[in-house]
Amino acid sequence: MAVKKSDLYSSLWASCDELRGGMDSSQYKDYVLFMLFIKYVSDKYADSDDMEPPIVIPDGASFNDMVALTGNSQIGELINTQVIQPLVDANERLARTDFPDFNDPNKLGDGNERVKRLENLIAIFNSPDLDFAKNRADHDDILGDAYEYLMRHFATESGKSKGQFYTPSEVSRVIAKVIGITPENSVAGTTVYDPTCGSGSLLLKVASEAGKQITLEGQEKDVTTAGLARMNMILHDFPTANIQAGNTLTSPKFLDSERLRTYDYVVANPPFSDKSWSNGFAYDDEGAVADIHKRFTWGAPPKKQGDYAYLLHIIRSMNSTGKAVCVLPHGVLFRGNAEATLREALVRSGYLKGIIGLPANLFFGTGIPACLIVLDKENAAARRGIFIIDAAKGFRKDGAKNRLREQDIHRIVDTFRKGEDVPGYARLVPTDEVMDTRNDFNLNLARYIDTSEPEDIQDIDAHLSGGIPARDVDALQRWWSVMPSLSADLFSEQRPGYLQMNCPIHHVQETILANAEFQGFMASAAETLTAWCERADVTCRDFGPGDNPKELIETISEDLLDAFRPVPLLNHYDVYQHLMDYWSEALQDDAYLIAAAGWVDGAQPREIVKRKGKSGKMEWPEPGDYQLGRRRFKSDLVPARLVIARYFGAEQAAIDKLDIRIAEQEQDLADKLDEGSGEDGLLSEVIEGEGDKQKIVAASLNARLKQIDRDPDFVDEREALEAYKKATAALAKTKKQRKASQDKLCKLVHEHYKNLEEAEVKSLVVADKWVATVHASIDGEIRHLARALAARVRTLADRYAVPLPELEREVAALSERVSRHLTAMQGAVN
Repeated sequence: MAVKKSDLYSSLWASCDELRGGMDSSQYKDYVLFMLFIKYVSDKYADSDDMEPPIVIPDGASFNDMVALTGNSQIGELINTQVIQPLVDANERLARTDFPDFNDPNKLGDGNERVKRLENLIAIFNSPDLDFAKNRADHDDILGDAYEYLMRHFATESGKSKGQFYTPSEVSRVIAKVIGITPENSVAGTTVYDPTCGSGSLLLKVASEAGKQITLEGQEKDVTTAGLARMNMILHDFPTANIQAGNTLTSPKFLDSERLRTYDYVVANPPFSDKSWSNGFAYDDEGAVADIHKRFTWGAPPKKQGDYAYLLHIIRSMNSTGKAVCVLPHGVLFRGNAEATLREALVRSGYLKGIIGLPANLFFGTGIPACLIVLDKENAAARRGIFIIDAAKGFRKDGAKNRLREQDIHRIVDTFRKGEDVPGYARLVPTDEVMDTRNDFNLNLARYIDTSEPEDIQDIDAHLSGGIPARDVDALQRWWSVMPSLSADLFSEQRPGYLQMNCPIHHVQETILANAEFQGFMASAAETLTAWCERADVTCRDFGPGDNPKELIETISEDLLDAFRPVPLLNHYDVYQHLMDYWSEALQDDAYLIAAAGWVDGAQPREIVKRKGKSGKMEWPEPGDYQLGRRRFKSDLVPARLVIARYFGAEQAAIDKLDIRIAEQEQDLADKLDEGSGEDGLLSEVIEGEGDKQKIVAASLNARLKQIDRDPDFVDEREALEAYKKATAALAKTKKQRKASQDKLCKLVHEHYKNLEEAEVKSLVVADKWVATVHASIDGEIRHLARALAARVRTLADRYAVPLPELEREVAALSERVSRHLTAMQGAVN
């Protein structure tokens, strides 16, 4: 069975638990990521027959050799000398500084503490669930994804000062897509460069868009992070990527003779507003920077503000038709003085193709909003505008940070590629407008795109005289243009400029649902969804072993977008998000499992084995689908509930009836207990505990029956005790019946799995699981429309339901009533 992402992630976090407490996450990440790396390359290449494997594993330096060191009191030193050092010696692209010190007492503890910690860490990665040799190489980036998963979580935990080694993958994907690289325009010699590459995620996302092996080069100031990037490249099957350590600005490593090397594509997420960027540079009397690479010919960036220093380095690193995208803080768009001069030169150069404003709090290390600066030297002289997108409002909360959703990514990329104006979101701003004296090269997005929401204005006349302002109803024109008669069903004129409701407020939704045009719209939207489901069903059934899961989701998701794009009222990106959420939740794991193992083998259940938990006790690591005796089984691809629903509905229905009967009997017992409790209760002599913890133990009940025997003074108590005993026996009998029925059903299910044929599995997975889940989710989005419109109409109706004069009359009448009551009370007192 191939490694499942969710299983891998849980194991990786378990390994983090082995190190937590002793060190900061920015330190223990190095140990966990190295273990992931050595385990993967050992499984893949330790016994490789390749003449030139991507990485050489010397004899004695594999993960299994690390396992053999467990029990040795010198395990930390031996990992350093017998595993890491030979690995570095055999692979010129690896350096000793790439890997942590496994014998460091300051991080791992002394003596037995260090030995035990390392042994536990090795044991987690030695799990049979983590055999990467079983994973297909084609289209399988499970390790790369796991590496990114850890990077994100380590960056989250590392805090403000140490989380900048990672660019959120969603932002990386936007950059990779808007920069314009495709399989059609890239070859092996296509060059991509990241001058501040961190862990390398940006380079890899660009390579993913190219869809082939291209030339990747990157530089990273932090030596340890450069090592993470090199490992990341190998795990993503780019072992030839060239990652160098060093300061890009003062000591650039990628040169052709004495000149900066130039590239087809440049991407970067440099440190925001780097205050120490100028350390190592000399300035002349006029403030010019002495730079042999001639990056600052437009002018010197501020000494304590490094954003333009990195941007100018990027521009110098682009070839004559080069493209680039750089992440920078919004300040570069409007700050004055030296940066204003540089910004003017940038606009006049024509290199600035676009600006994409991003939401705040996306990046690790800062909460400020950032923007993407899109550069393109090709046809720069003829460029007459800057395409600006303000995407600041498109995100979802994810803990303390914000994240771009799939729909946000798609909308940004679609809009940028089309270059179409979208009110409140995107606009092609003429260069002349930017250069006009009113703007004076200020690129602050708010000058060019108004993203403010229309204010919901209170109408004083409506509050005084009643009626719903017609302008508020007219604001719902997007509804009335689709279903004109609905407006007439809901509203009619009360007086000029004001309307009245044609139905009671609590009947608004019923009126909407009853409208023929609304029903026609809903039926049309439902037909669109059904048609897409039918096409997706066919596409998914054609998917098989060796196929690319990413191509599958791209095919069906793009078809979904295209299908709902012309549907009015619905936001097709919202519809798309439902599918992408399910892809992330379950469909992705299923697709990779099918690609690796096939439909039938992938559907076979696996036995879940108890393991030692954190408490040291044996615990179930996850729930099972069904149970045979004390053995638990689970099918990730075809949960037992699907098999039961399709083939054993009658058996499950019988169990459901027994469940209802058990609930009734338990309630009957609870009622008897409640009635018989209290000091004078007929069951008080046998009740143990107090409050919600009251109970009757069988031994006490039987002893009390024996004690009172047939004494006529205790006839009522005996009847109550015997009734409780009888009800208890009936409940036990029903539970026994249910267990027998459940055991029988589990055996039937277990046997059925063995006989499943591929066509059956496809029906269970595609029709009953994938398509049914997505259909229900999108159908809910469609049905939400009626509730949304009804809510807005009710808000307007409630707001102006009672005009001020009527309120004043009600207040006066109530005041008079209170006055009469007070007078009457005073009279009674006298």
